Amino acid sequence: MSDLDQLTQSLARNLKRWRNERGFTLDALAARSGVSRGMIIQIEQARTNPSVGTTVKLADALGVSITTLLDYEQGSHVRLVPPEQAVRMWSTPAGSHTTLLVGTEARGPLELWSWSLMPGEGSASDPHPQGTTELLHVVAGVLTLVVDGVEHTVPAGTSAVFEAAAPHTYRNDGEEPVEMTMAVSVPPAR
Repeated sequence: MSDLDQLTQSLARNLKRWRNERGFTLDALAARSGVSRGMIIQIEQARTNPSVGTTVKLADALGVSITTLLDYEQGSHVRLVPPEQAVRMWSTPAGSHTTLLVGTEARGPLELWSWSLMPGEGSASDPHPQGTTELLHVVAGVLTLVVDGVEHTVPAGTSAVFEAAAPHTYRNDGEEPVEMTMAVSVPPAR
């Protein structure tokens, strides 16, 4: 396969993938990009090699770089983060702390956190951008999760998911440490 053929195939695969991940119909992407629906179909079917200008319009409409749209590495990308590279974000003298374990910008920021909250301590968060979702799993203790003023008791072994566009607080009202893992998904900037 020639370099041009490989590039055409890669663009076809990536355009379709990013369009689907963004939830755009062919018509929606055409309207956002100014590229005709018919041209998008031809590109996704690898029947044409579009101009640089057309490719840039599509990348911009999808909110990705042209490099991302043209990337033709086919293997999976794995990034290992050893414990010593995790980032301690805050801690208290009593021993509460959060650690950012890993994050990514693929399809919008996605972060994985490890939390420890000592008895009587808590952490409040301002609202995140609309569409942000948080998932958490309590490993030990009992977490008091307050979302938009409403308290929820989350005991060990329980998971929770919520839209984080409202003020929210994590508290340990109990007498033993709370250990939890949390993932935060932020929608891509539009």
